[in-house]
Amino acid sequence: MRPVIEARGVAKEFRGTHALADVSFALEPDRIHGLLGRNGAGKTTLMRILAGQDRPSGGSVAMFGADPFENAAVAQRICFVRESQVYPENFRVGHVLAAARLLYPTWADDVATRLVAAFDLPQDRPVKKLSRGMTSALGIVVGIAARAPITMFDEPYLGLDPAARQVFYDALLADFSAHPRTVVLSTHLIDEVATLLERVVVVHRGRVVLDADADDVRGTAAAVTGPSPRVEQFIAGREVLHREDLGAYAKVTVLGRLTAADRVRARDLDLELAPVSLQQLVIHATAGAR
Repeated sequence: MRPVIEARGVAKEFRGTHALADVSFALEPDRIHGLLGRNGAGKTTLMRILAGQDRPSGGSVAMFGADPFENAAVAQRICFVRESQVYPENFRVGHVLAAARLLYPTWADDVATRLVAAFDLPQDRPVKKLSRGMTSALGIVVGIAARAPITMFDEPYLGLDPAARQVFYDALLADFSAHPRTVVLSTHLIDEVATLLERVVVVHRGRVVLDADADDVRGTAAAVTGPSPRVEQFIAGREVLHREDLGAYAKVTVLGRLTAADRVRARDLDLELAPVSLQQLVIHATAGAR
């Protein structure tokens, strides 16, 4: 399947500081992709370049096979919901929704109406007087209701409580299932969105340190806990991602899928095995990356 989003050796430099360096990946259409990493990893810079709002210092990007920068034909097929979206000074919530209705040919009024009610957004309130959470909710409404072929959310939930964030995740998944499109979700709250993601691209210090299908990543590590000598015996020859010493006990996270024989051996050694979450894997992957 031909990628709908491609980055080839993308670099971005600001006043001598490298925000991105040799970033390359390709994303297939009609999947939910996670752009993951810690704050300051370069995720927002990368998304601005993908959306055509900035030029890379080196390398290239292609959206639908074309350069998105100052490309109106590409821009109308992308909805980019930014962390700190700026609206015209006099805009009210209703104005934002009316403008989005004109901008996106695939706009779904029924979805917008339902989400406005779910987030309790006052349509006559000036956007500049919205709380941070309500501003985030407004961006979410636009992002989902636009049904753009490529929809990108950059940390879209800031200021939202857990219940409101769950409204977002449920609404996104439900509408995506009914109307598939390419979704890129940038977040550092990885455990909350892990079940939504089909592919993950992890960025750390401006570089891609992991690019894989989410199902391939899940189950690639395990936490082994038990008496230190037995843990050491079990993990011999394995790649260690993380270690915690708990007195006479140890908890060690090892990379690699465990076989049935491994599980029998762990049981014989009276060791506890536990899966490692996607968020823990990302933390370990970025902890040692340079």
